[in-house]
Amino acid sequence: MENKELKAISGNEKMTIEKLNQSTTLPGSIDIEVKTLVEQPIAEEVKPVEEVVIPAEVAATEEVLPEIVTNEEVDEEEAEEVALEVEGKTKEELAAMLEEIVQDPDVMKIKDQVTAIRVRFRELNKEDMDKELEAFLDGGGDKDSYQHVQDDAEKRFDAAFGIFKANRAKQNELLDAQKLENLAQKQAILEELKTLIASEETLKKTYDDFRALQEKWKGIGQVPATENANLWNTYHFLVEKFFDKVNINRELRDLDMKKNLDSKIILCEKAEELLDEKSMAKAFKELQKLHEEWKEIGPVPQDKKDEIWERFKAATDKINAIRREHYSKIQDEQNANLETKTALCEKAEELLAEEYNSISVWQKKSTELSDLFKIWKTVGPAAKKQNEEIWTRFKTSMDTFFAKKKTFFATLKDKQTENLERKINLCIEAEGLQESTEWKKATEQFKKMQEEWKTIGPVPKRHADKIWKRFRAACDTFFGRKAEHFSGLKDEEAANLTAKQELIETIKNFELKPTRAENMEAIKAMQKQWIEIGHVPMKMKDSINAEYRKAVDALFDKMRSNQYEISTNEYREMVEGLKDDPESNDKMRKEKTTLTNRIQKLRDEIAVLENNIGFFSNSKNSELMRAEYEKKINKAKNDLKVLEAKLKIIND
Repeated sequence: MENKELKAISGNEKMTIEKLNQSTTLPGSIDIEVKTLVEQPIAEEVKPVEEVVIPAEVAATEEVLPEIVTNEEVDEEEAEEVALEVEGKTKEELAAMLEEIVQDPDVMKIKDQVTAIRVRFRELNKEDMDKELEAFLDGGGDKDSYQHVQDDAEKRFDAAFGIFKANRAKQNELLDAQKLENLAQKQAILEELKTLIASEETLKKTYDDFRALQEKWKGIGQVPATENANLWNTYHFLVEKFFDKVNINRELRDLDMKKNLDSKIILCEKAEELLDEKSMAKAFKELQKLHEEWKEIGPVPQDKKDEIWERFKAATDKINAIRREHYSKIQDEQNANLETKTALCEKAEELLAEEYNSISVWQKKSTELSDLFKIWKTVGPAAKKQNEEIWTRFKTSMDTFFAKKKTFFATLKDKQTENLERKINLCIEAEGLQESTEWKKATEQFKKMQEEWKTIGPVPKRHADKIWKRFRAACDTFFGRKAEHFSGLKDEEAANLTAKQELIETIKNFELKPTRAENMEAIKAMQKQWIEIGHVPMKMKDSINAEYRKAVDALFDKMRSNQYEISTNEYREMVEGLKDDPESNDKMRKEKTTLTNRIQKLRDEIAVLENNIGFFSNSKNSELMRAEYEKKINKAKNDLKVLEAKLKIIND
């Protein structure tokens, strides 16, 4: 026995092989370079490990994850881990993520990410559709006629998901076909094993053929699940039959077991490397594959059996411990999220429990509920089942709240429409009386209508100004006619006009007195005389009043100019006196600050008055108000002029 493979074998092993050759009358030596001499059923050595998914031939534990995931479902724990990646993303970001991911045609590799993205996208899209429907209904739309129009993010998402479905269908089709092909190949190997067992060939020949069939069997992939158990049992039955036939001696089996030990040591090392894997889902799936490989290797020497198994089991236990800790942390976070979401639900239910009877309160409470929803969107998920339940609870509160709000505004709209009808009736009644000459009776009726108008609530906003102007026009027409009727006799009015014109000339030619008090006394006397004169002809009323106001304003302006000169001269003398005072610096500084503040205050007051005067309409009553405002503005400007002059004196 001089071949290269045999040189690496010890003397005792070499003798054992030679004896085997002699006992079986085989020409030459047996080729010892084989990877595995025997495949025993995994039940001889593999023990069930808590939490690890192992083949169907070994009993599963209560914490085992499903080995195969369907196209439409994702492993719960792995899905929760992947879901953390999509939390907080917008629809546009999710669509972009999906577009990039589906470029990988390996659907089994990307299916968990696709499912997580799809679930989150549907949640966000449902929220958008609910808001869209609510806005449609608030705008007066009918629910049955509502039709959703996809936005760009939806179109992009559907297109990308279509690529994934097409790839998935294609891969499933290829996988199913491959499984059937694998089944046919394994069934053919079983037939060859049966033939080999019945063969009369030499041990060397049959053993080599047997090893070739074993390697070929291992290289064949998955078969349909319904055929797997039967194939497995038949295969191991035939393997046992083969070994019964060839009756390989114990020494040769020991060599094979040593090689099995080396293979299992490698699996232990791989399991231990998984302790550094960041993704628990990935580590757990890889551990399942290692258990599958362990099952395929076969037995090891009896004295190493427990030791190697305990090493493999220890790595498995550590991975399971890390996994439990990992998902315990996730569970704690989910429990905290559930508590936060429960608190938000309770606040939403508190808002729902109250009754609101005004528009402002409804708007305020709507903002509060919207703020709760904004907070909700920042909180991470709870456990899947609880997350769905708590969302249903919160959404129910929101839907009920906005349904009540909609009912309130619908009722309010009906009430405003009723108010509009009542005010239209008052307008019709007022317009029917505006030409009446029964002055006393009609006046009482108009007063009653005005009081009733005040008791009627608001009308739709778009009608409010128009309906008020209509009612006011009818009232103004009547009371204008009444005022004109009772204006007095024409002769008296003409005489009054002459008297007022003469008084205006007196005002224009008035010579100012030495003191302001004397001037004010004279002006008050002329104002009293103006009032006592009485009415003038209606057509001259506005013009004579305007001329009178102009004359009085001019007189006041003359008084202010005179006062301005007196005041500034006196102030200049006072300042000059302060300058001679050695302690005047502090007084001058305070005086300057006071003047500056008063000047700014007057400027602000003038700005407000000038702004407000622009809001007056062109009615008769508003003209009087405008005149009063103009007086105030002129006075303020004169005062400002005096203060600015004083400030200039100090600065000089």
